[in-house]
Parts: sequence; C-alpha cells; structure tokens
Amino acid sequence: MADAGYFRGTSADQDNRFSDKEKKLLNSMKFDESLAKKVDMKKVKLDVLKPWITRRTTELLKMEDDVVVEFIFNQLEEKDPVPDPRKMQINLTGFLNGKNARVFMGELWALLDSAQNSPNGIPEELVAMKMDEIKGRKSEDVRMAERLRILADKMGEEAEKGPRRSGSREVDLKRRRSRSRSGGRRGG
Repeated sequence: MADAGYFRGTSADQDNRFSDKEKKLLNSMKFDESLAKKVDMKKVKLDVLKPWITRRTTELLKMEDDVVVEFIFNQLEEKDPVPDPRKMQINLTGFLNGKNARVFMGELWALLDSAQNSPNGIPEELVAMKMDEIKGRKSEDVRMAERLRILADKMGEEAEKGPRRSGSREVDLKRRRSRSRSGGRRGG
C-alpha cells in the first residue's frame, strides 16, 4: 500500500475542463493596438482623467452608472503600477459590451500613454480640450458684453426720450392726488 501507483489520470493543470478562462479570452478577443503599450500609473495624474472617464462611460452606456465608473477607477488605482489593459477590457466587456469596451479602452489607453509621456502627468488632448473650452467661454463673454452694451445703449436712448412723457404723467398724477385730497373742490 505504500505504492501510490493507483493514482492515475491528469492533474487540474492538464485537464482542459479546468483551463484558465481568462487566458482563452485573451487569445480570442480583439484588442486595440494602443493596449500593447505599458503605462506606469505613477506618472499619470488620475484625478485629472476621472471626469473624462465618467463622461465617456455615461456616453457609451447612455446612462450614468457609478458602479462601472468606480470599477474602472479601482482597476487603475490597483497596487500594481502597470495595469494590464487587456484584462481590464475583459472585465469591462460585461458592462459595456465587446465593441464599446474595446473602443473605450483604446481611447483611455491613448490618454494614459499621453499622460505618462507628458511632464505634468496630464494628457495633451485634455489640455487642448480645456484650452478650447476657455477660448469658447471668452468668446461667449465677449458676445454677452456686446449684447449688454447694445441693450444699455437702447435703454439710454429711451431714458433720454422718456422724461418728457413720464414727466407729464407725473404732473397728471399730482393733480389727481391734490383733487382727491381736497374732496374734488377746485378753488379751495
């Protein structure tokens, strides 16, 4: 009985019923080319990217979903400073579907790569978008100031014309008040 020769068969590693499902998915799924680049999350300011991630997932899902957004944040903030984007895409496929997960991860990884290569840890695309937004606000402020100036000019013109008309009304009101106080008598 000391001989263990009667244990025959295969181990769990050899049996294909117990194979690694994630490994199969990594081989069978399509991934964006940008996911091949490694991103060091220590060089990226994730807080700057969080609004973009939230907005983009809301666009893809056509609704706001805090669970998915927090799930993405948690995967990017893991202890491993170099997350695996392909595993992230596999994990997101259940929430975003295959095509949207691939598109989202391609866009996100391009931003993360740009952020790690920039000196301040912020993607150049987001900096450019913010600059355009600021320019848009300035042009809107200029248009609003022009509208206010035109409105003020019109009000000033009406004010110049207005005292003659409103002055005669004030005189009429004073006469009416004085008549009502005197009881309607005229020569009092």
